[in-house]
Amino acid sequence: MPVTDPKEILKGERLAISRALTQIENSTQEGYQLLEELFPHTGKAHLIGVTGAPGTGKSTLVNQLAYHYRRTEGGEKAPRLAVIAVDPTSPFSGGALLGDRVRMQDLAGDPGVFVRSMASRGSLGGLAAATANLVQVFDAAGYEIIIIETVGAGQAEVDIASLAHSTIVVEAPGLGDEIQTIKAGILEIADILVVNKSDKPGADHTLRALRSMLTLSQPHPEDIAHHGPAQQATQPTNDLPSSLWSTPVLPTISTIGEGFPELIAELANHLDYLRTSGEWQRREEKRLKNELEMLLRDTLRTRWENKISATKYQYTLDRVVTRKLTPWKAVQVLLEGAGL
Repeated sequence: MPVTDPKEILKGERLAISRALTQIENSTQEGYQLLEELFPHTGKAHLIGVTGAPGTGKSTLVNQLAYHYRRTEGGEKAPRLAVIAVDPTSPFSGGALLGDRVRMQDLAGDPGVFVRSMASRGSLGGLAAATANLVQVFDAAGYEIIIIETVGAGQAEVDIASLAHSTIVVEAPGLGDEIQTIKAGILEIADILVVNKSDKPGADHTLRALRSMLTLSQPHPEDIAHHGPAQQATQPTNDLPSSLWSTPVLPTISTIGEGFPELIAELANHLDYLRTSGEWQRREEKRLKNELEMLLRDTLRTRWENKISATKYQYTLDRVVTRKLTPWKAVQVLLEGAGL
């Protein structure tokens, strides 16, 4: 693959961006060098995460959301927009369908939209290991809005809240997700809740149930200091309950584009809240902290794997299997054997 000039990426050259994304996703040395060059030019884009259970219509919703963002109304300039759609990797074949773009035909041919599908490659939590790096490329390339669609594996997809500034959790009537949402904790990561397919039977019940749950979960002033980590993530600088973000619940019908002007308006409100409350800076710090810690874990594991011999590892594992060594002691032995 030809060497990619970072200046071409900063100019928004699509071919250069495509090459860079592939190099970074494949963990090449050139890809890491490009990230070094591009990082100082990041931190401007509005990152929007879209997550939810399978069957809620996330891909169609993302298609409509991007389409409505790109519609020029009132003479305003439409924002440049990138979509990163993460698809699950098969644990058996190692392949991925990458079929989300099939539902994004309305975006085809629009030079202001860049859609990139990527495989999860075994990563849990709904994202791929390289998703944050791909976000940086689009950010540096001048894309003002970056939409990240998660795998859609179910209730445990909360990693997106550590990456996105605004997280949309998509529900649909008839899936029995209301109680599961509470149990899994995915409700707490939602900045905006969307009930898609709201023309289906049971949509009113789902809307009422979610709004009721949110009402019950709203903190009292004296409880602010006792929020869990997910609730603290949306706590503003001044700690005044009146300035807390109140999560809206919006009905949409993605197949016909109904409800999307209201969704975009709420996203604009949330962006304004992030900037005026100081939450934008706090979420950026949290995002970069998570990325740094992930890189540290990966780097330390790679160093350990390079230093420990396969024979030493297998011998230690055999002793654990035969109950001659506890797993906790085995970790100490392996770390000491690698000189760490």
